[in-house]
Amino acid sequence: MKGSYILIIEIDQDKDIQIGSIGTITFKKGFYAYIGSALNGLEQRIERHVRKQKRLHWHIDFLLEHGKIVEVFYRESYNREECEIANIFHKKLKGITNFGCSDCKCKSHLFCGDKSKILEIISKINMKKYHFNANT
Repeated sequence: MKGSYILIIEIDQDKDIQIGSIGTITFKKGFYAYIGSALNGLEQRIERHVRKQKRLHWHIDFLLEHGKIVEVFYRESYNREECEIANIFHKKLKGITNFGCSDCKCKSHLFCGDKSKILEIISKINMKKYHFNANT
């Protein structure tokens, strides 16, 4: 399966986190939506993000060392749509500058806001809920 996905991540307290080459970012307690894509194995990419033991490679890997994925949504597509989806979030929520977008021209692929607002945006962009094992 190929397509795009959204990870909803909960940060349980304010934290300063070193994010790869970006540097240290202060994350406030709350919910974050990370938009990504996988055109060579969507399920494998999502399962990698969910896994607790992994090599830290992408910006999201560093954040997930301190946060918990609470929900995942996806949309099948043969086209790379993550920037299109990120643009929709950018209009509605605060983005974390330069996060997850080093290979495109977006300002961010990580957004923070109320969980209900994140879910409202997701409900309008035709994404399905992905069921995963949170204990892996």
